[in-house]
Amino acid sequence: MKKEKSLQKRIGLWVKEYIKQFPLQLMVLPGILFMIIFSYIPIYGLSIAFKNYTVVSTMRSAAWVGFENFEIILKDRYFWDSVTNTLAISFLKLLFGFITPILLAVMIYEIKDGPFKRIVQTISYLPHFLSWIVLGGMLISWMSTNGMFNQILMGLGMIEEGKNILLDADKYWWIASLSDVWKEAGWGTILYLATMAGIDPTYYEAARIDGASRFRQIISITLPLIKTIICLNFILTISGLLNSNLDQTLVLMNTQNQETAEVINSYVYRMGLAQGDFSYATAAGLGVSIVSVVLLVLANLLTKKLNDRSVL
Repeated sequence: MKKEKSLQKRIGLWVKEYIKQFPLQLMVLPGILFMIIFSYIPIYGLSIAFKNYTVVSTMRSAAWVGFENFEIILKDRYFWDSVTNTLAISFLKLLFGFITPILLAVMIYEIKDGPFKRIVQTISYLPHFLSWIVLGGMLISWMSTNGMFNQILMGLGMIEEGKNILLDADKYWWIASLSDVWKEAGWGTILYLATMAGIDPTYYEAARIDGASRFRQIISITLPLIKTIICLNFILTISGLLNSNLDQTLVLMNTQNQETAEVINSYVYRMGLAQGDFSYATAAGLGVSIVSVVLLVLANLLTKKLNDRSVL
């Protein structure tokens, strides 16, 4: 009897609190509906990964084939070539793209407030707001036979004549990774700068009194106090190793560099939409998603072991 009264009291308090916050609940409702419509309802479509689905059939009428599509993927040499390219580009992006925003954020933070600091921030953010169609067109122009890069290299005497750099398959991994760092490094500093802005200035004052240099203050104060955000970004980056940038690939890939430019997302796109093999493409996408979740859990366990607590 007491338990029932206690439960009824809790429900009553919850209802009162909900009514009190009803305007705020209405603000959240569109986001919830968006997630249900575009994130949860489409999960039903994953069933075609286990079916022989075609454009003339429906998801219900398509015949079940079990794990046949996954078996085909495991034997597909071109799929594994795309996996190799994806991992290579992603590891290069991780190597340069993860560290660069941290270093850039620290350097911006160390600049005194003023017009110069705002200009540096604006310039570093700008590439993020340009689509890959625009940036890709710029890169294609710069790397052409008579483009800016070849003109600079010939001016320095490093090459005798220009050549289209994007046609060189051996250089594509570096082009994809470094151009992505150029586009996103400035935007990646926002979280770090926001965290640094919340650091108590008395820490730096005490360090200066003790005779600590600026570099020592960065090592002993700034970096340790943004460690949580660094770990969070690391986890999200590791979980996205197999989720390559489709827009970038479609813009920069051509028939000459396709063997090193084809990534999982572009291969799934080509198989699903261009060739109409929807079951194969769905199975490949589902497999990548499962591996990404596993990587997310492993990265979280690693950071938990290093920090003695979980970030997620």
